Amino acid sequence: MSVYSLVIRNALVADGSGAPLYRADLALAGERIGAIGAPGSLDGAEQFDAAGLVLAPGFIDVHTHDDRAVLAAPAMLPKLTQGVTTVVTGNCGISLAPWRADREPPPPLTIIGGRDDFRFASFADYLDGIDTAQPAVNVAALVGHATLRVAHVADLTRAASADETAAMASTLDHALEAGAFGLSSGLFYKIASAAPNAEVIALAQVAGRHGALYTSHIRDEYAGVLEAIDEAVDAGEAASVPVVLSHHKCAGPANWGRTVDTLQRIDERRRRHWVKLDAYPYRAGSTVLDPDLVDGVIRIIISWSAPYPQMAGRDLADIAAEWGVGQQEAARRLLPGGAVYFQMDEADVRRVMAYPHTMIGSDGLPKDEHPHPRLWGTFPRVLGHYCREEQLFNLAEAVHRMTGLSADTFGLPKRGRIAVGAMADLVLFDPDTVIDRATFAEPTRPAAGIRRVWVNGVLALDDAGPTGARAGRALRRTSERY
Repeated sequence: MSVYSLVIRNALVADGSGAPLYRADLALAGERIGAIGAPGSLDGAEQFDAAGLVLAPGFIDVHTHDDRAVLAAPAMLPKLTQGVTTVVTGNCGISLAPWRADREPPPPLTIIGGRDDFRFASFADYLDGIDTAQPAVNVAALVGHATLRVAHVADLTRAASADETAAMASTLDHALEAGAFGLSSGLFYKIASAAPNAEVIALAQVAGRHGALYTSHIRDEYAGVLEAIDEAVDAGEAASVPVVLSHHKCAGPANWGRTVDTLQRIDERRRRHWVKLDAYPYRAGSTVLDPDLVDGVIRIIISWSAPYPQMAGRDLADIAAEWGVGQQEAARRLLPGGAVYFQMDEADVRRVMAYPHTMIGSDGLPKDEHPHPRLWGTFPRVLGHYCREEQLFNLAEAVHRMTGLSADTFGLPKRGRIAVGAMADLVLFDPDTVIDRATFAEPTRPAAGIRRVWVNGVLALDDAGPTGARAGRALRRTSERY
């Protein structure tokens, strides 16, 4: 009988595939899973009895804005305390590289950093910077279309010229060669909204040649949501590249209930092209503060404000009443800033999450002074609230949405599964107590029920909290090691 350094005994294993749970011992061999056997069949120098606990692959947060956080706050407590072992950065067209800032970045690049943070002229430099910082979690990074536009397009209110498009394509090509996992866009945002789909397709074709993917914060999540879905999938089809629709939703009270139509449209498009979604388990979204999104109907919480930092965490309606102005005027005075928008209907949230091709992503904003609670609570909320309490799906399926489905989508063959030879990114949790504790009033409260987290075979969190180990790394799509 082989003796391993650690054996986790008697665990109820959710292997990430969606298959039924089974009871087993699991042994670690360095940074990989060395063996899986019947209870009592494996021997280890150290043993941990996991009776009553579920052992799953480490969760993969497929939609983050952690680009700066993995450098500036490498302990990554908001994610590690949820059982997240890998984050996908560079979403919504917003990435920290490749752009060495010569001026203050325009919104929405401000949600991840300021001028001093955009210091990486090449994507390879950014990935090297992650390895130097040694974050506690792994990082798979996308290249943002908006970042490419800021770097190469002289006038962001128009489409890129042929020369500017060629420059963006060349920069993207080098980033993909360095190990980026794909291209992201955020045509919803003003700095990218002037880009026609032809501009996106030209870049998506570069991603396609590298075997990468295209993720899209679509142009319109309001009245034009169906047309915007078609535009994103059209780009994927034209470029022969897989498409991920980011944080899928139908925003605004006038659109509540329309996920019946959007998911039907996505099903239609999936019959001839590869499309997946990601979603977060909350009715509220969060992004830059935009007076155009203030309708006087939905609740809005200010997450940060440069001129009025003391207003972070307060409702916009209360601030407007205090100032004796309308909510749009109050929003203008608070700029630049960020906000949490209660823009979705719970039935739509549930419908999107239950859709079989939906992955889980937090879309958290770690730079915000008063962040959306999804930054600290997304994954335990899915397990505790939507799985255990609401029974939206069973536990095996819930874990699959956070692990195997995500790893398959983003091309991480050695992660997202419990199997011999897979990387030992693991989370051990109590299925009876796991739950999010972060709220809109107290958004940074750690979750309950996460008992152990290993990243690349190293114990990163136990019952006493984070161990201080930082065993994460920059994952490179071109590397055999990831």
